[in-house]
Amino acid sequence: MRTMSALASMTVFYLAGSGLLFAATKEDFRNDKVVVIEETLAPGEHELLEGHHANVEVYMAGDEAQVKFANGEVRNIAIERGETVNEPARERELINTGKTPLRLVRVEFLTTGGHEVWGMTGLPPNYQLIFEDEHSRTYNIRISAHQWEQKHTHHNRVVVCLSGAQLEHVMPDGSKVPSTLKTDEVDWRPGQTHMGHNLGDTDLWVVAIEPK
Repeated sequence: MRTMSALASMTVFYLAGSGLLFAATKEDFRNDKVVVIEETLAPGEHELLEGHHANVEVYMAGDEAQVKFANGEVRNIAIERGETVNEPARERELINTGKTPLRLVRVEFLTTGGHEVWGMTGLPPNYQLIFEDEHSRTYNIRISAHQWEQKHTHHNRVVVCLSGAQLEHVMPDGSKVPSTLKTDEVDWRPGQTHMGHNLGDTDLWVVAIEPK
């Protein structure tokens, strides 16, 4: 369950020398570790990001984007659903250069993190580690319809659901806890030990971000 109810949607405008900047944003939740924001940019719209915090971005929809950095560096991104990018704390401009709305979830880290390396420790072998640094361990979770995953232990984490499924967690004492996630749902899940069971007819796909 989320640690805080999602705040109301809001639209943010910036006026700069390059023109009117627009971003529709919604803060999903925040706690002492992270603030999690959903953003949508229409084709041609762009946003200035002050970059006070390192963050992970999970792209939910779109086809092309461009990121311009204060040092002149330019990065072009061919967007696929689930594209996950690790961004350091630095100023940048995000531009939707594609033909469809750009949607993403941004997880900003509010602490300096830690240097302990977790790797795949505690995780089942079917999980896919995307990257790890001092701010997070970020990985893909996939559970096919009607399948079980091995017993494992994870830290507190943000989950970004790319394909929802009817789920339950079987705890070490044998009790069962409903854990269903809907497609496009973003949530905070506390660390625990369990086995996951996909009860439904759809495959689960989640990007999990564990802040350090």
